[in-house]
Amino acid sequence: MKAIKFLGLAGIAIAISGSMFFASCNGGGNGTAKSDSTTHGDDNTIMGAGATFPNPLYSKMFSEYNKLNGLKVNYQSIGSGGGIQQLTSKTVDFGASDAPLNGKQDSTLTAPAVHIPITAGAVVLSYNLPDMKDTLKLTPEVLAKIFLGEIKKWNDPKIVAINKGAKLPSTDILVAHRSDGSGTSNIFTTYLDKVSADWHTKVGKGSSVNWPVGLGGKGNEGVAGSIKQTPGSIGYVELAYAMQNNMTFAKMQNKAGNFITPSIASITAAANIEIPADAKVSLTNTEAADGYPISGLTWILVYKEQKYDNRSADKATKMLKLIQWMVHDAQQYCAPLNYAPLSENAVKVADAQLKSVTFDGKPILQ
Repeated sequence: MKAIKFLGLAGIAIAISGSMFFASCNGGGNGTAKSDSTTHGDDNTIMGAGATFPNPLYSKMFSEYNKLNGLKVNYQSIGSGGGIQQLTSKTVDFGASDAPLNGKQDSTLTAPAVHIPITAGAVVLSYNLPDMKDTLKLTPEVLAKIFLGEIKKWNDPKIVAINKGAKLPSTDILVAHRSDGSGTSNIFTTYLDKVSADWHTKVGKGSSVNWPVGLGGKGNEGVAGSIKQTPGSIGYVELAYAMQNNMTFAKMQNKAGNFITPSIASITAAANIEIPADAKVSLTNTEAADGYPISGLTWILVYKEQKYDNRSADKATKMLKLIQWMVHDAQQYCAPLNYAPLSENAVKVADAQLKSVTFDGKPILQ
């Protein structure tokens, strides 16, 4: 399948983002936000730092909100790990992460933080099979065996069985993967870890793993370059990047047995599941029958109690109203920039999380 090539604002936004999806979660991006303001400075300037994946979307949202309310938002796209560090050190008003805080990260905070989902994205399997006119279909078993190096040829019977009638060559399969630590890899390996016992035992999950086979490339660009230049190759990239670069990508069989085309609609569907009250959820291998199985949310993180370090109630209120607007009215900016709007269930949880935030023990939003 050939993805639609998006032009204009969407293309510019994706280009700005560079190596996009889940670019630095789980410890990646140990940068430091640089600014001329602190969290207890100007009440009309909100400081944020973290995930690179939502940066184009956040830039659009913050610009539009400034037009409406005059509030300034200084967001530093330094990676999820850096955002969590800055939130921990209280040098920003909010952090942003493509993965929920783990137990170790939670324990380093001086006070509890809440997770507020803002948007979702996906990791897709792009491939280079010039003579194949049909869209490649992959099952969890076949995908895992390809990346384990156990399926070596494109005309392997296991691939042929799920792509009946397709023209599959007898050439070697060449795997492309990320060489740098990335959230894209974290989502992808988390999925494989869930669906394949062999992968769980031999490789595991994380932002960096010891790949059994394949050629490493830095960022989405490196992986995409390997795929485009090498017939017979397959690798994983972020959906918005694949769409912007007109890359071919596969349909994946989900938990319900349906072969799903990755799209904004199928990512949103993946999140339309029961989401825990703390919003910490992995969308990989979703239960949703129409959901794409290698999807994930990205979150804004704030302290549950906002009265700290001489912060004012006014500043805390302005920040919470901004985030509330992002969860609701600003969802209109997601699809044009190739992001998936929040599902109804995700919005409900986000609202509950927002209403749990307090100042001096009293709820900020009513």
